[in-house]
Amino acid sequence: MKTVIVLLVLWLIVAIVGFALKGLLWIGIIGAVLFVGTIIFGAIRRGNRRAVDRG
Repeated sequence: MKTVIVLLVLWLIVAIVGFALKGLLWIGIIGAVLFVGTIIFGAIRRGNRRAVDRG
């Protein structure tokens, strides 16, 4: 879980820097995509962990 939080913070910083600088807009888009992907990945891992704990 700690790794997912660190990645979320990292992608958020990259996205903010990318959107703040006009020439680096593509970095902002990549950062935003990676941010959303990490949220989905974390949710899936968390859901699988709950299923294993129940069974």
